[in-house]
Amino acid sequence: MTEARKRGNAETRKGKGGDAPAPKPEQPKGDRAAKPQKPAVKAADRKVSVPEGKGPVPEVKAPSPERKAPAPERKAPAAVPVERTAEEPARAPARLKEQYRKETVPRLQERFRYRNVMEVPRLEKVVINVRVGDATTDSRFLDKAVEELTVIAGQRPVIPRAKKSIAAFKLRQGIPIAAKVTLRGDRMYQFVDKLFNIALPRIKDFKGISERQFDGRGNLNIGVREQLIFPEIDYDKVEKVRGMDITLVTTAQTDEEARELLRLLGLPLREAGAAAT
Repeated sequence: MTEARKRGNAETRKGKGGDAPAPKPEQPKGDRAAKPQKPAVKAADRKVSVPEGKGPVPEVKAPSPERKAPAPERKAPAAVPVERTAEEPARAPARLKEQYRKETVPRLQERFRYRNVMEVPRLEKVVINVRVGDATTDSRFLDKAVEELTVIAGQRPVIPRAKKSIAAFKLRQGIPIAAKVTLRGDRMYQFVDKLFNIALPRIKDFKGISERQFDGRGNLNIGVREQLIFPEIDYDKVEKVRGMDITLVTTAQTDEEARELLRLLGLPLREAGAAAT
């Protein structure tokens, strides 16, 4: 009994101390192994189980993408021709512009021997400037000057502002101090025609424009002392008499060419023997 027990205890000890089976590797806790995904089954491959005796198995078709109908094209509205009636005649060109094309250009070409018609000098623009010093104390005077200049020129003027402050004149930077308008095209010719033939002859003791008023580069500067010489101004509605500076800018290179151009357009020049006024 004693030997058998010893043998059994020895075998038991060998079994405990022998080669134990290798432990299973631990899977990482944070990075879990990806589970195998099942292959996707198409709708066409799906089988529908139908109980026996209830008809054939219906076919399952894949859903077709919906096609949107194309948007209708937008067509531009057809242009409606404008018919002029007898009450609304076509706008006629300025009289002085027609005179320049038909009479002035040939005479200047003959006088100065221009080879090309484009060399003939022409009026480029007319600049009218009205200074309003009273606007520093009362802006109402500026509004009245803008209204009168709009009536005279047929175009709304711009309002220049002071560029710097001058204490002696009670002037601060940014205050509106004048009204200026620039005329081109038909409005320019209409204003020049009115100035030469109507406004300047209405000046008291007017004897013509002096040749010294040209600036040496083909431009003419005219100083007007009062706005009452223009027929559009009503004498009874004038609050204060104001003067204006009128500059006629031409493409002439010399004063002689500019003088001849304006003379042919109707500028009243002063005679050589006339005294200055």
